[in-house]
Amino acid sequence: MANIVRHFMNHVVPGVVKPLHVLWNEIIGFFFLAFAVWFGSATLRSFRNLDKPGGSIFWVFVSAFAALMMLYFGVTSFLKARKISRS
Repeated sequence: MANIVRHFMNHVVPGVVKPLHVLWNEIIGFFFLAFAVWFGSATLRSFRNLDKPGGSIFWVFVSAFAALMMLYFGVTSFLKARKISRS
């Protein structure tokens, strides 16, 4: 019985874990890209508000940094998913 379970684990589990790992990276990449769009729109709003009394260059840089960081994480997550699927 233990031999059958071990045989099952060696053949079925890797075939299930790999696609789940790829799917996980793609979902995380999507969320990071969605956050990048969100922070990008905040960057544009902050940039447009610079000429108004409450506008600050600080918020432009902070939101631009966050947008670029989320974009980087999103793209690298999709690249990692591609690398896993091709191996």
